[in-house]
Amino acid sequence: MDSMLTDLDRIKDEIADSFDEELEMEMDETRLETMLADLADHPANDPGREAIDRRLYFRELFRLQHELVVLQDWVQTQGLKVAVLFEGRDSAGKGGAIKRITQRLNPRVCRVVALPAPNERERTQWYFQRYVPHLPAAGEIVLFDRSWYNRAGVERVMGFCTEDECEEFFRSVPEFERMLVRSGIILVKYWFSITDEEQQFRFQMRIHDPLKQWKLSPMDVESRRRWEDYTRAKEDMLERTHIAEAPWWLVEAVDKKKARLNCINHLLTQIPYQEVEKPAVVLPDRVRHDDYARHEIAPEMYVPELY
Repeated sequence: MDSMLTDLDRIKDEIADSFDEELEMEMDETRLETMLADLADHPANDPGREAIDRRLYFRELFRLQHELVVLQDWVQTQGLKVAVLFEGRDSAGKGGAIKRITQRLNPRVCRVVALPAPNERERTQWYFQRYVPHLPAAGEIVLFDRSWYNRAGVERVMGFCTEDECEEFFRSVPEFERMLVRSGIILVKYWFSITDEEQQFRFQMRIHDPLKQWKLSPMDVESRRRWEDYTRAKEDMLERTHIAEAPWWLVEAVDKKKARLNCINHLLTQIPYQEVEKPAVVLPDRVRHDDYARHEIAPEMYVPELY
């Protein structure tokens, strides 16, 4: 009975998390307190400790996102080049963290790179070649939703590369990353860590949620069977690619909300920044011309107003 209640509570938390994602985009400083008060009466909310945690989550997320905007302005004005790698097991929460980082930022400054499987031509290139064009220029932040570390993880475990190719990767990647850092790129690497049991639960939630089934690929399903193989590959990768110039940072991600806040907070500490003073924005008077008349638009060009 206790186990059943625990599972129901976790399913309830998952539903609440989806609901909260919508609230996050509606949140602004003037509405924050009202929205937090409304949460207490929402059916998706779990009374007691979880309600308090959600209030804390919203407050901290909004505060950290404000700091991310300040960081963005600093990166842009100082011409910094920032690359952040997000790695981890399938369903570990990388995408959720990336979404919260980019939620309020300018997509021309902060962009996400999530490359598909390499095509025939890309398989014959120097391994890092397909990633290089996506590296940041001055004034840019690039978030890699999986990166060149695919070779040390999924490619190695699933047999998409040979052991010789994997060994060459391990020989090359420290020098590749040192070269990036020497060129002026700020390189930050995160590994999102979850338990075997938590991944099983999240996969089951995706299977039964039509809006999330697209997140579950055949490769993800196979990763369940090969949990231990992925664990060995991860341990080897962390040991051989944790370098002073670009260390790995592990994010405990069983609790999604805590993982997002911890990751964003840590990212902000990796780049010294300060607020950029901006001139006040003054809207000019609208120019009007007596000889201008707005043209009529054909009714069939309008989108039907069904709502």
